[in-house]
Amino acid sequence: MAFPSNLEIARQAQLKPMPEVAASMGIAEHLIEPYGSNVAKIKLEAIQELADRPKAKYVVVSAITPTPLGEGKTTTTVGLGQAMKHIGKRATVAVRQASMGPAFGIKGGAAGGGYSQVVPMEMLNLHLTGDFHAVTEAHNMLSGILDNHLHKGNELGLSLDDITWRRVLDVNDRSLRNIVIGLGGKDDGVTRQTGFDITAASEVMAIFALATSLPDLRARLGRIVVGYTRDGTPVTAEQLKGAGAMAVIMRDAMKPNLMQTFENTPVLVHAGPFGNIAHGNSSIVADLIGIHGGDFLITEAGFGADMGAERFFNIKCRYSGLTPDAAVVVATVRALKSHSGKHRIVAGRELPEALLAENPDEVHEGGANLRKQIENIKIHGVSPVVAINAFPTDHPSEWEAIEEVAASMGARTAVCHHFSQGGKGATDLAEAVVEAASEPSQFQMLYPDDMPLRDKIDTVARRVYGADGVSYAPTAGRQLDRYEKAGYGNLPVCIAKTHLSISSDPALRGAPTGWTLPIREVRASVGAGFIYPIAGDMRTMPGLGTNPAAFSIDLDADGNIVGLF
Repeated sequence: MAFPSNLEIARQAQLKPMPEVAASMGIAEHLIEPYGSNVAKIKLEAIQELADRPKAKYVVVSAITPTPLGEGKTTTTVGLGQAMKHIGKRATVAVRQASMGPAFGIKGGAAGGGYSQVVPMEMLNLHLTGDFHAVTEAHNMLSGILDNHLHKGNELGLSLDDITWRRVLDVNDRSLRNIVIGLGGKDDGVTRQTGFDITAASEVMAIFALATSLPDLRARLGRIVVGYTRDGTPVTAEQLKGAGAMAVIMRDAMKPNLMQTFENTPVLVHAGPFGNIAHGNSSIVADLIGIHGGDFLITEAGFGADMGAERFFNIKCRYSGLTPDAAVVVATVRALKSHSGKHRIVAGRELPEALLAENPDEVHEGGANLRKQIENIKIHGVSPVVAINAFPTDHPSEWEAIEEVAASMGARTAVCHHFSQGGKGATDLAEAVVEAASEPSQFQMLYPDDMPLRDKIDTVARRVYGADGVSYAPTAGRQLDRYEKAGYGNLPVCIAKTHLSISSDPALRGAPTGWTLPIREVRASVGAGFIYPIAGDMRTMPGLGTNPAAFSIDLDADGNIVGLF
C-alpha cells in the first residue's frame, strides 16, 4: 500500500481550537486574534506579558550541506517538537513561512512532511495570513516612491547608475530578473534598468525577521539604503519619506502566526528571509514569545550549518540577545554518499541506483562534511546532536557509519523515523537534545562588532568554510571601503554563497580545503543590519523548471486543493 501524500496526511489531523493551542504555551485568549478556524495571530503585547516566566531551552535545527532535494530539516524540527511531548516535555516550534514561488516551482511546500508537519499545510504554503503580501507591498511602496522622486526632479541627487533598490514578487519568474522601466512618454517616469527579486529576498523581509518590536521595525525601515549620490553618499528610505508608510503596511504582519503540528504541538510561523543573501531564520519576535512558552523552543535555520546556523549564531542571536542551548545537525545517508563525490543527485529525477545500494564506506567517505558541520556548531560553544533522518532505502550499516563519524567528533546521535511515525519516531532524538541542552552553555559569537569588515569575512571564511583566505574583486574592495566610511563597519556579515557546498563552488563536495573565497561584490542591508559579501552568482529571482509543481496543483470537483506537496 502506497504511503499517503503529505496533503492526505495533513487532512487526517485532529486539530485543536486555537485558544487551546495558545493556552498550552501559557498565552491567554486576549492575546490572540483568530484568523479563520485554524490559525491565529499573537499580539506583540505577549512579549511583555510573558517576560517574567521561565525561559525555555533554546534549540536550533541545522544540517549537513544538503542535496538539491533537501534533507528533511523542517520535518525533523517538527518531529522533534512533537517528540518532546512523548518524553514529558513541553515544546514550541518556530519556523519560517513558505514562499509560494518554490511551492509552485520544484521545491514544493515548507510545512514539514509525513506525520511531522505543520497543519493545515495548505494554509501555511498558500498565503497564510498575508504576511508575504505585506512585505511585497511595503517593498514596492518604497520602489514607487523612489521612482516618483526621480521623476519629480531627484532633489536628493541619486545617481541612476547607483540605485540598489529593486522590486519584488512572491513568484518564480526569470523574465523579471532584469527589466527596463519608464518606457513611454515623459509622464511615464524616468527610464532606467532595474529588476525584480523574489519577496523572500527583500530587505524588508530580513528586517521583518530581525526587528524586535514595532518601533525597532520602524527605525530599521528608515535606515534602508536605496542608492547613492554621485559622490557616494547613501540615500535612505527615511530621506525619501517612505519608511512611515512601509511601517503601517507591516504593522499587522509583525504579529507572529500561531499554528499546530499534526500532534498539536504549538508552532510559531513567522517571516521567511532568503537563505542565501539573508540570514534564513524565522523572526525574533516569535522567539521572544516562544522562549517563555514551555520547556523547549525549537527553531530552524536555513540550509547547512555553514549558512543558516552560522547566521543564527552571529546575526540573529546578536540582535535577539537569546542564547542557544543545543543544536541539531540533520544528516541523511543519501547526502553523505553524495559528498563522497561518487553520485550526482538532480531535483526532479530518480535517485541513481548505485546510490541506493548498501555501502557504508561511501558514507564514511562523505563524512568529512558532517565532521565539519559538527565543528561549525562546536566553535560557537554549542552542544551538537546529529539527527539521522532515516529513509526506507537506507541500510542499518549506513546509519552505523554516520554514528561512527559523529562519535569521532564527540557528538550525540539518534536515528529518527518521525516522517513515518510522528513524534514517537523521534523520542531518541528528543532525549539526546535534552541531555545536550542540560550542559552548561558556552555560547560565543565568532567576532565582535568592532572588528573590521574584511576581518569578519576572513574569520567566517577560514573558521566556518575551511578556506585558506579571501580574495576581493576591485569593485568589492571599493564597496567595503565605502561601507566602512559610511559607518557600517560595526555590522555583522552575511556571506552570500552556494548552499550546495561548504565552499563557494557548488561542485565541491565534502569539506574542501586549499581554496580561496572569491568576493566579487559587497552589498549593504543597513536596515536589516548586516553587510552581505557575494561569492559567486546568486539568483535572487528563481525560474520555473520544465515541469513545475504548478502543473499538478488544482481544485477537485468539491473545491478541495489537490497536488500540493
